[in-house]
Amino acid sequence: MSKASTFSAPKGVPDYVPPLSAEFVAVRDGLTRAARLAGYGHIELPIFEDTGLFARGVGESTDVVSKEMYTFADRGDRSVTLRPEGTAGVMRAVIEHGLDRGQLPVKLSYNGPFFRYERPQAGRYRQLQQVGVEAIGVDDPALDAEVVAVADAGFRGLGLEDFRLEITSLGDDTCRPQYRERLQEFLFALPLDEETRRRAEINPLRVLDDKRPAVRELTADAPLMLDHLSDSAKAHFDEVLAHLDALGVPYVINPRMVRGLDYYTKTTFEFVHDGLGAQSGIGGGGRYDGLMSQLGGQKLSGIGFGLGVDRTILALEAEGKSATTPARCEVFGVPLGAEAKAKLVVIAHQLRSEGVRVDLVYGDRSAKAGMKVADRSGAKVALMLGERELAEGAIVLKNLGTGEQHTSAVTDVVAEVKAILGG
Repeated sequence: MSKASTFSAPKGVPDYVPPLSAEFVAVRDGLTRAARLAGYGHIELPIFEDTGLFARGVGESTDVVSKEMYTFADRGDRSVTLRPEGTAGVMRAVIEHGLDRGQLPVKLSYNGPFFRYERPQAGRYRQLQQVGVEAIGVDDPALDAEVVAVADAGFRGLGLEDFRLEITSLGDDTCRPQYRERLQEFLFALPLDEETRRRAEINPLRVLDDKRPAVRELTADAPLMLDHLSDSAKAHFDEVLAHLDALGVPYVINPRMVRGLDYYTKTTFEFVHDGLGAQSGIGGGGRYDGLMSQLGGQKLSGIGFGLGVDRTILALEAEGKSATTPARCEVFGVPLGAEAKAKLVVIAHQLRSEGVRVDLVYGDRSAKAGMKVADRSGAKVALMLGERELAEGAIVLKNLGTGEQHTSAVTDVVAEVKAILGG
């Protein structure tokens, strides 16, 4: 009888297992913490939505909608799609639950997996992990600057340094239509292939985002939105930059930036890390003035970002840094005998209730073997308990950093451990 075959994770879907999973959690929580400090409340979104939400909200001409979505019919023959991004789902939830009828701006933060069918590369997965925020209902350059500064603070709080913020303005309805005509006039005069020409008809800005060298060369002299902003759009952008200057957030103006989603207007930005090679983006976002009304809600503006957890982990690796320590616990218990183990289980529970991370040896091991496990755990303190200590109501505490050890009363062990750990 042949051996049963084993299974592997789907192509392009990473597993995060210890010890790397600790880094994943630290990066995700660090990026989220920056949003919490700025008053963003948590929103938990469905993993899949009505396909029409993304077709209408993200844009049918985008690669995300036309090529990358995981779309299928459910058992009721309804077309549903695994969420490729977060903004459209947040807007749907805000409209559905009437959050836009209360205090504005509505400030929300989310995190979790998103799904895009694209060629897997380092840090670019079919199941990608993101932290995002959305601030909806107020068109204020100071709010734009806050959103950008929250992302910047999230990266810096993890210790990341060698990244840069690229920013531009994609205009609004006071100048975008005129620019669109000017850009189409330029593009239609070029020898474009049929698919690119069709894209130029639907959304000409997307042609400027084409990565093919031949197309980039053809569009090198294309008119740029930044040079054709209306007075109001330019004033908005200038004010955003002034706020960023005041906040000490460094940036580079990139007039050729085009994000991969159709809903962006005005302030648009991307965080780039050159240590990641060609796929250098680690997060980005922008303002989306018409999205809510496009999805059936009020005509309210919004701005947000999505930061890549996977990409941020790689960026930290490129800088030789980590967002967490390798130790999975602070205290490790080494019992000798069943009675000692029963007592250490209780002590471990007491320490955990005080917020101390504790693990202990399970199975029957010698003192020497148990101490080897304790050393490998990365713990700072080992607790050793045998028959003699049990009889005396005592326990041995060993500082695994210095090698020093002493015997203490079992009743004092929690306080002594906390003192060794520094509080």
